[in-house]
Amino acid sequence: MVASIKPHRDETGLTDGLLLIDGTWGPSADERSWTHNHPATGEDVASFPIAGPHDVDRAVRAARAAFDEGPWPRTRAGERGKLLRRIADLVREHGDELLALQALDNSVPLTFGGVYGMSYGFVADVFDHHAGWVDKLAGETLPPFQGGDHMVMTLREPVGVVAAIVPWNAPLLLTAQKLAPALAAGCTIVVKPSEYATFSVLRLVALIEEAGLPAGVINVVTGPGDPTGDALIHHPMVDKVSFTGSRAVGRKIIEASAGTFKRVSLELGGKSPALVFADADVATSAMMTMGTVTLGLSGQVCLAQTRALVHRDAVDEFLGTSEMIAGMVSYGNPFDPAVSSSPLINPRQLDRVLGLIGKGQEEGARLVFGGTRGEGDLAAGNFVAPTLFTDVNNDMAIAREEVFGPVLSVIPFTDEDEAIKIANATEYGLAATVWTSDLKRAMRMTKALRAGTVGINGYQLEPHAAFGGYRQSGIGREGGRTAIEAYTEVKTVLLPFTDEMM
Repeated sequence: MVASIKPHRDETGLTDGLLLIDGTWGPSADERSWTHNHPATGEDVASFPIAGPHDVDRAVRAARAAFDEGPWPRTRAGERGKLLRRIADLVREHGDELLALQALDNSVPLTFGGVYGMSYGFVADVFDHHAGWVDKLAGETLPPFQGGDHMVMTLREPVGVVAAIVPWNAPLLLTAQKLAPALAAGCTIVVKPSEYATFSVLRLVALIEEAGLPAGVINVVTGPGDPTGDALIHHPMVDKVSFTGSRAVGRKIIEASAGTFKRVSLELGGKSPALVFADADVATSAMMTMGTVTLGLSGQVCLAQTRALVHRDAVDEFLGTSEMIAGMVSYGNPFDPAVSSSPLINPRQLDRVLGLIGKGQEEGARLVFGGTRGEGDLAAGNFVAPTLFTDVNNDMAIAREEVFGPVLSVIPFTDEDEAIKIANATEYGLAATVWTSDLKRAMRMTKALRAGTVGINGYQLEPHAAFGGYRQSGIGREGGRTAIEAYTEVKTVLLPFTDEMM
């Protein structure tokens, strides 16, 4: 039975959310609020303010003043690095609290908090990593190309006011991946968490503020895309928008950026393939691939390997192991240590996933198991049973669309050329995995795949590595040097040594 999660809410000390503007927490101007329904139980957890255009304007202007007139962009690199490390220490100190709030947000089970990419340790490591970049944001010194005796050099300067728009599926991690490089570069920020995952972000921002940031450097506006997000992406004082979420919203952000030529970073999802060759450890490949789709967030992850391209000689073994892994999935209260997987985030997404499952059957895919919503004690939540399709071809909706649910499609192939053709026949290009014991084949496949990250016989996130995708998976990268440079502008300086420069 899925028990009420409200006792856990009390244990965390969670209070109804507030906006953070210019160092002060407070309500929205018109005191409208959004009530968050927990995806595992359907019960009201708490509420938070809906920031309207007036609130967003106040937050952006506070960030603008903090950038133009405040000390943060001009703070010495050493002090800025120390502050980011203090944030990392506070995240580790309050890690269990942050994970509990995240479970209240999106119902990701606490058991999944031990997985490195979803742990508070990873979040802290992101801040530590970018703290190390603060004193390494160097420009270049170039030899003169023509003219008199002079020096040509470049400087890297913070881009300005950043709008960081965070999704609901991994709010702690994805907030850190935006805020850490922005702060390291010297930017000021307005954060908008998803309306479906607000409370963990509010607590993370409170810890960041506690570390000693000047007022106005970080601000938070809560609420849905309309009106909060729309007001933020259209605001003329925002210099850069960093967004993780759907392609539809990503297109709106690009359109909104055109008026003032805002810088844009977009991570927009994927339809990632796992290429499983007959010489691979097929059982492990099935365990890992089915695991990314069914465990933890139940496939609500942009890099989930939702297309399993399996050599025809390995299909039977892959299906057998996948069914075994699906049988290990357990649903319920995310605070229960026996629970392995989350429900879908809301009823709308539940209906969408069930609709795509039905579409897969209509189009001729063979349903091996699953495909049903939770019943009995699970009926109040947004649960869908682990689902596996085979006899899938790449023209079917379940092979083309990002399902964002516990659904795996198995597509058979005969040789390397066919596998690459199928893998690259997608509008996305975020991630991929190649499963083989042949290193030369692994490298051939890696070079041929149109994806931002390729794992060989496994996949994991790294805080110091660039993450992002080709094609419609987005623009730009998060993680590593590439990420922090995306929060900077390059300035060229010409310094003459004589009265005749040219």
